[in-house]
Amino acid sequence: MIRPDLEFVYEASGELEPPRAIGETYDGARRIIPIVGGGRVEGPLIKGRLVGNAADWQLTRPDGVTVADAIYAIETDDGVVIQIRNRGLRHGPPEVMQRLASGQEVDPAEYYFRTVPEFIAPNGPYDWLNRSIFICSGARYPLGIKLWVWRVL
Repeated sequence: MIRPDLEFVYEASGELEPPRAIGETYDGARRIIPIVGGGRVEGPLIKGRLVGNAADWQLTRPDGVTVADAIYAIETDDGVVIQIRNRGLRHGPPEVMQRLASGQEVDPAEYYFRTVPEFIAPNGPYDWLNRSIFICSGARYPLGIKLWVWRVL
């Protein structure tokens, strides 16, 4: 058995607009969370800022699990634009998720928020992003988000 190691890549923080409800659909409640640009990306392997005009297209399934599907970009401090599609799951005890949905500050240790970011980087200093698998843990705030990204070695 080969157990993979993790290498910390960066922490990202960003601002979000209030959710925009699409409504109930055959598979659950859908909404859009607009991502505001300007949030910082800081880490040993990437430094930059989040690019705006992006969104997280969320589905909350009947079992209470929220499926995130965000598409956004990072512009590195050296001017490289990297596209990201970040998909994953967020869930927790109903009372915790209700507090989170009502805009209260909730300790991220009280719920599960994990994603799998996929990067599309141009040829050059960040093309290593195209050849690895990444995992992410996150924290949701009333109008913000924090993400911690690791590369699976």
